[in-house]
Amino acid sequence: MWGCVTDFFTYETTKSVVVKSWSVGIINRVVQLVIISYFVGWVFIHEKAYQVTENSVESSVMTKVKGFGYQNNYVMDVADYVIPQQGAAIFCILTKVIITENQFQGTCPEYSNKYRCDQDKDCLQHIGNILSNGVITGVCLNSTIGNETVGRCESEGWCPAENDNVEVKPMLNVINFTIFIKNSVRFPLFDVTRGNFLSTMSRDEIRKCNYHPVDSPFCPIFNVGDILNYTNQDLETLANKGGEIGINVQWKCNLDYDIENCVPRYSFTRLDKPFEKNAISNGYNFRFAKYYMTENGTEFRTLHKAYAIRFDVMVTGKAGKFDTIPTLINLVAAFTSVGLGTVLCDLILLNCLKGAEQYKAKKFEEVSDAQIEASLAHSPVSQLSLKGGIKSSYDSGAISLATSDQAM
Repeated sequence: MWGCVTDFFTYETTKSVVVKSWSVGIINRVVQLVIISYFVGWVFIHEKAYQVTENSVESSVMTKVKGFGYQNNYVMDVADYVIPQQGAAIFCILTKVIITENQFQGTCPEYSNKYRCDQDKDCLQHIGNILSNGVITGVCLNSTIGNETVGRCESEGWCPAENDNVEVKPMLNVINFTIFIKNSVRFPLFDVTRGNFLSTMSRDEIRKCNYHPVDSPFCPIFNVGDILNYTNQDLETLANKGGEIGINVQWKCNLDYDIENCVPRYSFTRLDKPFEKNAISNGYNFRFAKYYMTENGTEFRTLHKAYAIRFDVMVTGKAGKFDTIPTLINLVAAFTSVGLGTVLCDLILLNCLKGAEQYKAKKFEEVSDAQIEASLAHSPVSQLSLKGGIKSSYDSGAISLATSDQAM
């Protein structure tokens, strides 16, 4: 117990041992050089650790689509094929529409062969099915499809039931449509607001330009055909099945330079690519209806099953500016990390090289009060624990130890 108490009340101090070894010295300097290069090249230059950064960007996006196309023998304009029409960051361009006209509330047979029946009991298994066009009643009806009369289960809802297996030619004119994107961002920490129009671009230049990653990287007008090429998409397949395209507007601003250098970068991707070849729910489609009223007050509707290319305009941002605090923190970390070279060299000296025991004896030494008093009584100017053959510096208290690769 007393030994634990005396061990607790001890003091450790650093003892310098100068090891004159080419191999250990080279390892020490190489490790230090690697650490310094890492902090200078990666931490400070690439990652700009001397800056305070902000990733929470406040953003506003407005969009407009222009172009004309043909669908079901009708000329389609933006009011027909863009949903929603408000110009939001997420919008759809309809490329194919299957229309079921004049639906009234009532009962009618289903179209799908899945609901084929010969008698009522064949329909009982479909009661409660949510994939039908209406509520399955459990009654088997004779239905004429083409020149054939077959049994189909009866459903209650909007009639006639939708037949979405009809062939409709998609609107391939979408390749010529253009998308105009108006984006403004704000970095609250620095109170900096930017827009995706260059201040040097005139109104006529904006109207006539077309985005190109090299020739016109800051133009806010994008051709749909170009976007499909950037994402390696087949127009006919995408227009026929639908899909989701992402337009990423990335702001990466170094506010230590001129604010005019804070400009957006655009990139494009197929967001639903993991489901592109999936047998279930590939592509993108949805339904909507337009409602009408007969003269006698009966409501009816026209149902649209729309296949569309959905565009998601996603805005990300990061801004940075010099600040003293992160600079000091990373400088301290750099200077501290340089000491790792000493730790590695100590491991090599203590465990790998010849003379490790001699080095260990010189590096770790216990000094008690009794030894100090005895040494002072013997010679007040003598040093502790120094043996012949070991050089000592009276100025620094360091001990020089030569290893075998320095011996002559």
